[in-house]
Amino acid sequence: MNAVSRFGAAAVAALVVAGPAAAQETVVWWDFLSGGDGVRMKQLIDDFNAAHDGQIAIDATTLEWGTPFYSKVQTSAAVGEAPDIMTYHASRIPLAVEQGVLQPITEADWQAMGLSPSDYDPATLEAATVDGQIYAVPFDTHPIVLYYNKDVLAEAGLLTEDGLPMGLDSREGFTATLQALKDHGVAFPMASVTADGNFMFRTIYSLMAQQDGELLTDGEFLAGDNGEKLQNALSVLAEWTEAGLQSTYTDYPATVALFTSGEAAMMINGVWEVPTMMDAQAAGNLFEWGAVELPVIFDHPATYADSHAFAIPANQGVEMSPEKRAAVLEVMGWMAKNSLFWATAGHIPAYGPVTQSEDYKAMQPNATYSSLTANMIFDPKTPLAGVAGPIFDVMSTYFVPTLNGEMDPAEAVEEIRYELNDM
Repeated sequence: MNAVSRFGAAAVAALVVAGPAAAQETVVWWDFLSGGDGVRMKQLIDDFNAAHDGQIAIDATTLEWGTPFYSKVQTSAAVGEAPDIMTYHASRIPLAVEQGVLQPITEADWQAMGLSPSDYDPATLEAATVDGQIYAVPFDTHPIVLYYNKDVLAEAGLLTEDGLPMGLDSREGFTATLQALKDHGVAFPMASVTADGNFMFRTIYSLMAQQDGELLTDGEFLAGDNGEKLQNALSVLAEWTEAGLQSTYTDYPATVALFTSGEAAMMINGVWEVPTMMDAQAAGNLFEWGAVELPVIFDHPATYADSHAFAIPANQGVEMSPEKRAAVLEVMGWMAKNSLFWATAGHIPAYGPVTQSEDYKAMQPNATYSSLTANMIFDPKTPLAGVAGPIFDVMSTYFVPTLNGEMDPAEAVEEIRYELNDM
């Protein structure tokens, strides 16, 4: 029996109830969270530390999102200097497992946390799993959604009785809504991050999945008719740009600014921008707004999502003591059970008892878009995928000119297929 199994839940209990006589465990924490969700995570950390005063203290550091974070994790783990716990994108877990930088989450760990894999949506848990082994505990799912200006759509007569944008059920219907907004004098019917192909991957992959398209099939990229499905997705977005229904060459900050200023009536963005909207509206600086699942442009609903998860680094040459691991597991379990507050960052908590609670079901706009969890799709399960990964980089090169009318979608697909399979 290993050390974790011997101590498990008993070690956590000892840490929590032993009081001043027990030495305080310090848990070194790294995350990549900034902005509204960073503020909320810092609050959760403060709350945890207050609740565990004298027993466990989280020593938290926020690092730069994306490649810098993951490069630092890899190099630090290799020399035994990674943290005790860290946030991790589920999409990056296959590469992390290949690199040997994550410890598996064992059955004894789940028991010590007071959690169960059955508490989680199967698709979300699968995103944290490689070859049948779970390597992280999902904390949320964070899909993209459609934000909309209720005031502008109401003035244009484009809201349903339920207060939702008209035309969400078809390509023709949604395009007609965009055109009606333009005819109504709206400068930008929709704002999209068309200057950043890494971000647009999320939208394009969603539209592929609405056609049951796959990026990777049995080790081959864009096999069979999947290239045609990618072309369909690119084509509709390029058509919106050409018709002046979608912003052109717009970077991320400009996209948010177009929407919050009222120049754009709708915006496709991540749920992580919910705090931006809530805080601006609370300060009296924003119109009435809403957020809803992406429109069904093709055959059925499908929305890209990733998951923030908690992972334990595999520090080379350094064995974590049973007491330290017990403290780390107490952090993970506490965060899951208290993740209702995390929902105020826009994210959908991964822990089922929270999302099934009446408090969560009453939250807006979360309750409006949380149904999309039944239609979520995650990155292909490959070390080439994930945030700031090679797939993102290759596709980004061709997405930007295609979406902005400078490259034919069919040509882009052929180039993407060649470069991805060449990897």
